[in-house]
Amino acid sequence: MSSPQRDEHDRSVELFARAVELIPGGVNSPVRAFRGVGGTPRFIRSAKGATMTDVDGRTYIDYVGSWGPMILGHADEEVLDALREALSRGTSYGAPTELEIEIAEEIIDAVPSIKMVRMVNSGTEATMSAIRLARGVTGRNKLIKFEGCYHGHGDSFLVKAGSGVATLGLPDSPGVPASVAQNTITVSYNDAVALEQTFDEHGADIAAVIIEPVVGNMGCVPPQEGYLQRVREITTKHNALLIFDEVMTGFRLARGGAQELYNVTPDITTLGKIIGGGLPVGAYGASREIMNNIAPAGNVYQAGTLSGNPLAMTAGLTTLKRLRQPSVYEQLERAGQRLCDGLSKAAREAGVETVINRVGSMWTTFFTSEAVTDWTSAAKSNRALFGNFFHAMLNEGVYLAPSQFEAGFIGLAHTDEFLDRTVEAAGKAFEAAKN
Repeated sequence: MSSPQRDEHDRSVELFARAVELIPGGVNSPVRAFRGVGGTPRFIRSAKGATMTDVDGRTYIDYVGSWGPMILGHADEEVLDALREALSRGTSYGAPTELEIEIAEEIIDAVPSIKMVRMVNSGTEATMSAIRLARGVTGRNKLIKFEGCYHGHGDSFLVKAGSGVATLGLPDSPGVPASVAQNTITVSYNDAVALEQTFDEHGADIAAVIIEPVVGNMGCVPPQEGYLQRVREITTKHNALLIFDEVMTGFRLARGGAQELYNVTPDITTLGKIIGGGLPVGAYGASREIMNNIAPAGNVYQAGTLSGNPLAMTAGLTTLKRLRQPSVYEQLERAGQRLCDGLSKAAREAGVETVINRVGSMWTTFFTSEAVTDWTSAAKSNRALFGNFFHAMLNEGVYLAPSQFEAGFIGLAHTDEFLDRTVEAAGKAFEAAKN
């Protein structure tokens, strides 16, 4: 899978030059622009299983997986067959379908906190709706989020966000009114004492706490033992709602998501990515009591022209049915351990200091010698060294997220052969990164 060095005649270079004249930064989502690592983004022509092929014919083992949804692998035949059948019946109706009921039943059966669910079109739409719902239910305005966590690009969330904002080194986004930002309080992740102190000061005004139970947007950062339980206890004590943003972790860490894995039940859960099987999707759910506040059952308004789109519902339902067996998550756990143990060994042998965080099939290699438990420790990573490693891996035929502050994803299509070839490539890349 090794790739030759790029040159000025590469098709990706030509396409990027065209793109920057037509699309802001040349991309439709900032991290794709390679600003965090330098160089020119690869333009992808096709993908299959665990690999992607760019417009120049170079094939890569892919650990981005469309940023998480492709847990079955790219272009899964069962999903494609289901989509072909659905396409023959039309692409959008703007009216209810049986598919929406079926995927709701699948989600409610899997996710402990959800008794009713509303489908939307993106993770951002899900989190924005969840916050509106929390404010509507509690009659309070303030929101607590955690430094380095990313919940989409809604105004309330672009305060000390992770992922693309951290990668680009941007301040809190222009265009977000101060009157909105002042209702968002940011606390350090994995610091229950700071959360408790914040509630002691503002508790009567706090509608909700929103958290990535396993962070993926400052790289993969797991909760410390007992932390999520304390967050649950604190929110309950102060009658604030707890929102788990499981857009990334839902159906990935377990069928019931991080809340199943850590045995903590939030009040509201947001989902996305995997539940759409690779098509645009989002969802939020909670108890019947809470969800019946949503229009038309209640007075908290939220709507969407393409919500419950039959193509997304078809791809999502086909995917979720495949994830019913516990053996799926056992396989992903074994693959995650095999890959990350191999990467750690390769880094040590090359004399490169790294810390690898992993939960199941989510992982990040941080170029630091310190444990990474929050944004402050994640930000100490050597970004330049990561950039060197990223490009060295790309030249060896391995496609990683083009940012130190993103999680990698393993899917069922990542066989032992792919994992071992990745570790072999990493041995060369760690050596190259030092130079």
